[in-house]
Amino acid sequence: MKLEIKGIKFSYGSAPALNNISFRLEGGEVLTIVGPNGSGKSTLLKCIDRILKPQRGCIMIDGKDIKGIGSEEVARRMGYVPQSNGKSFPSTVFDTILMGRKPYIRWAPAAKDLKVVSDVIGTLELEEFALRDINELSGGQRQKVIIGRALAQEPKILLLDEPTANLDLKHQLEVLNLVKEQTRSGVSAIIAIHDLNLALRYSDKVIMLNYGKVFAAGGLEVLNPENIEAVYGIKVRVINHSKGIFVIPEEFIGDKNS
Repeated sequence: MKLEIKGIKFSYGSAPALNNISFRLEGGEVLTIVGPNGSGKSTLLKCIDRILKPQRGCIMIDGKDIKGIGSEEVARRMGYVPQSNGKSFPSTVFDTILMGRKPYIRWAPAAKDLKVVSDVIGTLELEEFALRDINELSGGQRQKVIIGRALAQEPKILLLDEPTANLDLKHQLEVLNLVKEQTRSGVSAIIAIHDLNLALRYSDKVIMLNYGKVFAAGGLEVLNPENIEAVYGIKVRVINHSKGIFVIPEEFIGDKNS
């Protein structure tokens, strides 16, 4: 499934948040969106998922504007994972993931819906927690459940807003490995993320946002010292190692966004 974003513009009242954002995503690709706080990462994901309505531009799925696609059909194609906000209303792990089947359920869950949920729980290795209240789980386990809810939608595109926020290193890798695994079956992922080293480790494409505009876009070469210094106000070294590419901060040179 191909996703095209063309000239998206969005403002909160008179405050511009996104200005002329365009890019393309092919099936099986991971695109990370990086940039300072307030650069428009979360707003862009919400526009793509129709939580927010852009004032200008269009979002195309396989050549069709999503304005002409019903809400249930959009939910079958795209799964959205919001930023973690800690505790949620009481619900078991099974029932929380079952919520992802809402676009398919008419009167009551069918056998297929229950099987999809069971399969997702197995994939996430959450069997022992299936009947536990989600609020009794650790932050990493809760995040896996929320991702599981999106996976239960059987989407072709995953939108993840800071999926590793507030997670320890083990759970950060676990969550992103899970996302990467989904792309092997053709699912695409767009991930808003702060950690540049995680972006380098898991991305096929990168977009750097600054002040609501695309500062740079392309492959991993986008995360070079010159771009990082211009956007973040930090001097860094970018090291090519046999295990991957790494960003090492060296010097704080001032707040580029103040």
